[in-house]
Amino acid sequence: MTMQRDCVPDDITTTADGVDTYHLVKGAGRYKEVQRTAGVSTTDVVGRMLLMTRQHFRRGAQEYEVGREPSSALGLDATARSPWTKCSQFLPTTQKIIQFSEGKEPKPGDKIVYVAGAFDLFHVGHLDFLQQAAAQGDFLIVGLHTDPVVNRYKGSNYPIMNLHERVLSVLACKYVSEVVIGAPYTVTEELMKHFHVDLVCHGQTPIMADEDGSDPYSVPKKLEAFLSLDSHNPMTTEKIVDRIIRHKLEFEERNRKKEAKELKVLEALSKVKIIGNS
Repeated sequence: MTMQRDCVPDDITTTADGVDTYHLVKGAGRYKEVQRTAGVSTTDVVGRMLLMTRQHFRRGAQEYEVGREPSSALGLDATARSPWTKCSQFLPTTQKIIQFSEGKEPKPGDKIVYVAGAFDLFHVGHLDFLQQAAAQGDFLIVGLHTDPVVNRYKGSNYPIMNLHERVLSVLACKYVSEVVIGAPYTVTEELMKHFHVDLVCHGQTPIMADEDGSDPYSVPKKLEAFLSLDSHNPMTTEKIVDRIIRHKLEFEERNRKKEAKELKVLEALSKVKIIGNS
C-alpha cells in the first residue's frame, strides 16, 4: 500500500505546548509544504464577522485595486505583531488570477452554463451547487457581483470577503471554467450573447428584485434558458457567520493563544539564525 504525503500550507502550525503539529509526518518522510494563498487570512475574515464593519469593501474606481492594507484599515488590532495573526495583505491581482485560472476557452459545440452571486465565504453549499451547475453543460462561467451590489441585497456588513478574495476563492473551484468579475446583477441578453450562454442556473436562495423592481432572471426565463437547482445542502454564508458570532469569546481566546505561540516560534527561529550567523 502506497502512503500519500500530507500537503499543508506554509504557515506555522504548533500545538499549545509549542510542538510541531506535523513532526510525526515529517519524521516519516511524508510531508510536503505548499505555499498558501497570500492575502487571504482566516483569522482576518473571522474578525470581520465579529466586528460587523464594512471597511473591507472597495468602492468605485478603487473597488478592485490591490494594495497592502494594515490590519487597522479593517478595524482590527493594529498592535498584533505576528505576521499571520490579524493580518491583511494583498498581492497583485493579475498574478493570483493567472495562478488559479485555467485560461481555457470553450470548445465549439460546448454547452455554456452561467451562474451569478456573491459566493461569500466559499463553503460546501457553494461547492455542491457549482458541481450540479457544471453537470448541466460543458463550460461553467461564474459571475461575481461587486461589494456594493452584494451589500444591497444581503445587508449588514456583507460581503464578508471583498471582491478580490471572492474571485480567488471561486477560481480555485475545479468545477469553474471562468469568472466574470463585477457581473451585472441582472442577467441581460447582451451578457448571454457575449458569453454565448446556453443555460442560466440559480440555487434555492430567494431572488431579490433589482433596484428598479424587475426580476434579474427575466431574460433567461423568457428565453427558456433558466434552471433552478437544488443542491440539497442547507449550508449558507449566514449560518457560518451566526456560528462564529455565537462562539466569539472562544474565538478571541483561540486567537490570543495562536498569536502567543507564533511569537514564540518566531523568537526561536530568530535565535537560531543569529547563532548560525555568528
